[in-house]
Amino acid sequence: MENLFGWGIGGFLTGLREGVEAALIVGIIAGYLVKIGRADRLGVIWAGVLSAIAASAAIGIAAFVFLGGLQGDTEKLIEGFASLLAVVFLTYMIFWMRKQAVTLGAELRKGVDRAIASASIFGLAALAFTAVIREGIETALFLLAQTTVASEAGAGSWVAIGALAGLAVATLIGVAIFRAGVRLNLGAFFTVTGAALVVIAAGLLSYGAHELIEVGLLPAIVAPVYDLSGVLPHTEGIGQFLRAIVGYSATPELSALLLQVSYLVLGLYFYILPVRRASAVRAASGATS
Repeated sequence: MENLFGWGIGGFLTGLREGVEAALIVGIIAGYLVKIGRADRLGVIWAGVLSAIAASAAIGIAAFVFLGGLQGDTEKLIEGFASLLAVVFLTYMIFWMRKQAVTLGAELRKGVDRAIASASIFGLAALAFTAVIREGIETALFLLAQTTVASEAGAGSWVAIGALAGLAVATLIGVAIFRAGVRLNLGAFFTVTGAALVVIAAGLLSYGAHELIEVGLLPAIVAPVYDLSGVLPHTEGIGQFLRAIVGYSATPELSALLLQVSYLVLGLYFYILPVRRASAVRAASGATS
């Protein structure tokens, strides 16, 4: 049971992180409309949001059905590149969100002002749509890659269940923040969940590399580097739980292992370093004040 639960955790973290990001974006737009006395335009915003959700779901389902119809080397090739694409997209979005967090609210409010000034209902809907579709496509791609890996263990549905649970919790968090005035340390939340997704992405990178090695597009260098199948196999029990969370393999190829470890170390270093610097600056400012 714990191995299946592990796949669910991965999906939950993805749904929670991306869901909260989308909720914050929608909350900024909706809150600003109410503030400037244009609550009558909230229906347009929700239309854009629902359209983005529907489009994201359609893209994810279509990609999953497409992958399900493939076989042999073609399947491995597409799954390998899909995993790598998901890692690239997620990495970009994690670092983009951290960089844009300070100015995102101002940019969204400017977009609302432009749409209101031009009396464009379509402009407001498009603003909400483009803001949410970015998160939606990222989520769809990453969940597709996670589901592909999990399906080998018969646990693809657990990723979907975990993701839905994460999105549900994210929705409750969004409502609590913007309706009930609940305060949440969003900086700490995004730091922790972002670091967790870097760990999961490192595992997906290893899986993608493994698939490309199997079709001969990437050299294995050494295969396997070690064999822990007799001690901790990745097909059952704790080993499969670790595979779901951190991409553990009992028989890794050297090139896949190097990519995974390098991404993990560099990703966490460059993601966490600015956070530590900011904390140090705040501590120094507090000491001198």
